[in-house]
Amino acid sequence: MKTEQQYFEEGTTIQTYMENMSTLKEESYEVYDNFSLPQDSFIEELKKHKLHFLTITEDWCGDAMVINPVLRKIVEAADLPMHVALRDADTDLIDRHLTNGGRAIPMVLILNEQGELIGKWGPRAPEVQEIVNEGRAKLPAKEDPAFAEKQKEFYESLQKRYRTEPVIWTYVYNSFKSRVQEIIK
Repeated sequence: MKTEQQYFEEGTTIQTYMENMSTLKEESYEVYDNFSLPQDSFIEELKKHKLHFLTITEDWCGDAMVINPVLRKIVEAADLPMHVALRDADTDLIDRHLTNGGRAIPMVLILNEQGELIGKWGPRAPEVQEIVNEGRAKLPAKEDPAFAEKQKEFYESLQKRYRTEPVIWTYVYNSFKSRVQEIIK
């Protein structure tokens, strides 16, 4: 069984991954180009640690569309490496890091200098999860003939919010920052 470090070493960089996306690429770059890191001490704090990050993701994922660009900005500013493992290419890795029994992505694995897993973050910031929960609560029952169409509309509106509402980017940043700070204390 491969270690998380081996997956990291085999993975592509977040930069290469985003350049080669075939789905939601334009939307991801919209977030990347418009998100500005807050002026706080997190990046300087992060630079003191030799962490590296492995993101389990797929380019069709709406959550990844907003999260990966925000995290890319963080790791670039801190000059730390972030690599990508595709969830569907090898499910062994994601199956070790399930969320409520599901293969939710993106899942960010936080590794120390020795390549040991010391924590993880994902698949959403709590505030974003609330937005998703509220939207899902308004959907009709799955048996309802309108369910598929209403779900599609919900996901489209959510994706638009992910691309255009800076507060969502801030939720992602603050949640990731909080989790990393817990780990590096």
